Amino acid sequence: MGSIRIDVLGASFKVHAAEEEEYLQRLLSYYRDITAAVEKSSKLNNPLEISILSGITLVDELYKEKRKNASLEKKLLTPQNEAEEELTRSMIDSLSAALEENSEE
Repeated sequence: MGSIRIDVLGASFKVHAAEEEEYLQRLLSYYRDITAAVEKSSKLNNPLEISILSGITLVDELYKEKRKNASLEKKLLTPQNEAEEELTRSMIDSLSAALEENSEE
């Protein structure tokens, strides 16, 4: 279990999560990169607007990856590996739920 202090766009708070601190630092670094890119390209000054647009940018990235993965899964789906596909979907659902819980904290 790790914790991290988040200082982004004028907000500062501490978060505890099940992931290791190193992983949390990588996530925060990636988010900072996204917010910097959004701020630069959009010319927005309002931290809330930058944060929302950054979140939408990340959701877009996630959605495209999910669509790409679904397309690959269709290509790989055969009758003998339907059980594996169901297990994979279950794991994806579990990971998505865990990420959603962490984002609410």
